[in-house]
Amino acid sequence: MASSTPTTEQVNAALATVKDPEIHRPLTELDMVKNVEILDGGHVHVSIYLTVAGCPMKDRIQRDVTTAVEKIPGVTKVSVGLDVMSEEQRKALQTKLRGGQVEKEIPFAKPNSLTQVYAITSGKGGVGKSSVTVNLAAAMADQGYRVGVVDADIYGHSVPRMLSVDSSPTKVEDMIMPPNGHGGIKVISVGMFTQGNSPVVWRGPMLHRALQQFLADVFWGDLDVLLLDLPPGTGDIAISVAQLLPTADILVVTTPQLAAAEVAERAGSISTQTHQRITGVIENMSYYVTPDSGERVHLFGEGGGQAVAEALTKQVGAEVPLLGQIPLEVGMREGGDSGTPYVVSSPDSDASKTLRTLAEQLAGRRRGLSGLELGLTPINN
Repeated sequence: MASSTPTTEQVNAALATVKDPEIHRPLTELDMVKNVEILDGGHVHVSIYLTVAGCPMKDRIQRDVTTAVEKIPGVTKVSVGLDVMSEEQRKALQTKLRGGQVEKEIPFAKPNSLTQVYAITSGKGGVGKSSVTVNLAAAMADQGYRVGVVDADIYGHSVPRMLSVDSSPTKVEDMIMPPNGHGGIKVISVGMFTQGNSPVVWRGPMLHRALQQFLADVFWGDLDVLLLDLPPGTGDIAISVAQLLPTADILVVTTPQLAAAEVAERAGSISTQTHQRITGVIENMSYYVTPDSGERVHLFGEGGGQAVAEALTKQVGAEVPLLGQIPLEVGMREGGDSGTPYVVSSPDSDASKTLRTLAEQLAGRRRGLSGLELGLTPINN
């Protein structure tokens, strides 16, 4: 007796039982099913949209789809093809995940915002990007500026510990009140919303939504400076920052090592696609001063920071300066572990002096008049 031929309706019903491993909602509900083809001999081909290229859950999605469709009577073979959502599709998915609600306004993205926003990035981990971020924030706060820090390094969040923030955010109606760190620095981090030291395993739309909430749902008040500690590289968060805060300036942190400088250059060059401005390059762990002779020892080589600055200058067609070189001092690491920023505990050290100079330069910069509402009314004669 001939076996029955599977139908598209049966396949879609089977796919409705397959949930996205992270969002935990059916693929059909999330519009992740691109196409279903019923081929000869009971062969079913299913095309699935991934939210981002290189999705870490793609193998599981393929396996779950195959298992579900194989159960349909008459199916002899299942093949699964993968595609990637367009930007418009991802935006539609984000809207769906918000329940159709319109995104709240981000105050720092308004044309008349006077808050200076810096997205601090690096090409790779281990260059001290987070240490530089928290010490710049502490130095700015000590200089009288109102400062906020978004720990946007979703997978490697460490800012709360570095700023001795051990309290949780408070929700007031639909607003989130961020806890304060040293010097009244307002801090928000995904680590404040996870249990213990649990890892965060999210993909594009959820990362975008988390960052959007940090910027729009958190009550920051009037800030002079907002620092965003980004994950290393040029992934989803860097792209989301460009979308949500197109006027944010980029600070690139690297070490003198040329291998680190090469990847830092790639991290900075994303500005050519996002049309953001690169304020400059900060070279961390530039040299070590020996305590006995005062000699400078270049443990990680020389010239990495300058090489990044020169390469980015050529790429963007505008000067990208090397803003400063921070020496390697044990106190920087100790301050991060203890929760007391090094610029606070040892303000007279060489590293702290460099960081304080950088903080003063960056916080003292002001946005231009482009896009600002000046409140001028023409006079009618």
